[in-house]
Amino acid sequence: MDVQTLIVGPLQVNCHIVVCAASRQALVVDPGAEGERILAAIETAGLQLKTIVNTHGHFDHVGANRFFVEKTGAELLIHAAALPLLRDADTHAAAYGLTAESSPEPDRLLADGETVVCGEVALKVLHVPGHSPGGLCLYGEGELFSGDAIFAGSVGRTDLPGGDHETLLREIRDRLLTLPAETVVHPGHGPDTTIGRERLVNPFVGDDVY
Repeated sequence: MDVQTLIVGPLQVNCHIVVCAASRQALVVDPGAEGERILAAIETAGLQLKTIVNTHGHFDHVGANRFFVEKTGAELLIHAAALPLLRDADTHAAAYGLTAESSPEPDRLLADGETVVCGEVALKVLHVPGHSPGGLCLYGEGELFSGDAIFAGSVGRTDLPGGDHETLLREIRDRLLTLPAETVVHPGHGPDTTIGRERLVNPFVGDDVY
């Protein structure tokens, strides 16, 4: 598995392009904006886009969904509990003085424990609510795509509709920090980190806190 990350949109979302090196098939995690730029990177690398996964329904993570579905026919996947936010993404963006194109309905709803396949790459779905009710992470081959659950040295905000601080901290401790220390974390914003590093230094959920 190869990973390419593009920072897109005014809120600087990390859009991750997950590549199966054997088949050259690609999966896009959180195409938040700048669909043309993301697609250009995919086409330049000679990849075939098969799947789009939204880690949650906030507008900054789903803004290019429609572009990719209409341009490529890729399958759109999201957790069932994220549907209300997905359907109101354009309205939520407007509340912040921003714009986001409305998303099409997903082709399939994901549940905890399912596997998303891209060529020979298999990623397990981990439902991690707290930042939003439908937050999910994808885990496989020593890599974690954490959305807005956990960041390098921080965690997702919980003051938005559907957020719950204690739920988020519990889910991170129980579902994410129990992964192998060497797991590389690709968050929805900011630099990559590792599970081991977050156990040691994260001021919200690290070992020094509990």
